[in-house]
Amino acid sequence: MMISGSDVAWERTQPKVSNTMEISLKGTWVRVPTLEVEDKSIVVTGRIVRRAVVHDEEWLQSDLKDPENCIRQLKQQRSDALYADIFTFSQKLPITTPRFSYHLEWDSVAAIRLISFKDWWEKLPQETRKNVRRAQKRGVVVRVTPFDDQLVKGIVEVNNDTPVRQNVRFAHYGKTFEQVKKDHSAFVDRSDFICAYVGDELTGFLKIVYRGDIASILQLLPKSSHSDKRPANALVARAVELCEAKGISHLTYGMFNYGNKGDSPLREFKVRNGFEEILVPRYYVPLTKWGKTCMKLNLHRGLHGILPHRVITIGVNLRARLYDLQRRTGRCSSMPEQPNSIRQTECSNPPAGSNT
Repeated sequence: MMISGSDVAWERTQPKVSNTMEISLKGTWVRVPTLEVEDKSIVVTGRIVRRAVVHDEEWLQSDLKDPENCIRQLKQQRSDALYADIFTFSQKLPITTPRFSYHLEWDSVAAIRLISFKDWWEKLPQETRKNVRRAQKRGVVVRVTPFDDQLVKGIVEVNNDTPVRQNVRFAHYGKTFEQVKKDHSAFVDRSDFICAYVGDELTGFLKIVYRGDIASILQLLPKSSHSDKRPANALVARAVELCEAKGISHLTYGMFNYGNKGDSPLREFKVRNGFEEILVPRYYVPLTKWGKTCMKLNLHRGLHGILPHRVITIGVNLRARLYDLQRRTGRCSSMPEQPNSIRQTECSNPPAGSNT
């Protein structure tokens, strides 16, 4: 699971503590201090507002059973590395009624309520159904593929399809075989890799993680060079079909709304493919006086939760123009130099729906 947003307080900048673990931070693996509570790992993120969070919370099979015990242990911490101002945790679908009396706000989850594949299909816009059929007509074959070295090689090629996705540098571009294999080894005992092929070429993949009767899309990554074949639509359709066969009640795909960000190509893709917003409780518990102050000022929501939609849009557009300028002037090479084999791959390989 890749923690997005704030920096994590990791080992090289903080005192040693007894429990540490490796996590992926913006595509890079780092070792961080952890607090083990129940069967979960708590890590601390942020600099100005230090938040204690349940690591990989979105992909775990169960909720935090005794948050009061976790809060008590966090308040007793003497390690600077695990010192937090706010503790936050969420409930999991399908339970949306608040269970605790802590301060709560609502997470905007993108989800498909699964009654049947037919029910989902008939509610789709006509254009989306056409895109699924178009994928079949243009030679896209979708199947569940075991996680092995052959699949990892294909994922490496998908990663190297373009250095920029959704107007930001793609963190997995240029990674080695070993790095990609490590990135995708999490939850393999309860995951499926749904893959789209044209001939023998992997043109996109979807990793789905099962959490009881809930399934979550961890990553959906098609090749932009095959976007005319609509592999992303075909992958989602196969995921829904697979979930129906397994008796899954909800298929989730990240957030529906990211703070005040509003409309985006990713949200539009989700809507076109049958995802809707379901609100689930997220709890915030201040652990320090600074934490209480931050919550009063809404700083715990992050920039996307504080800035107006218009300001966020201006920032996103400016960022897109910057990356476009870098590409046009050849300054995308400001990224670390890649091995010759990777550079050759870049030359030979000239997402709608990517959740990265």
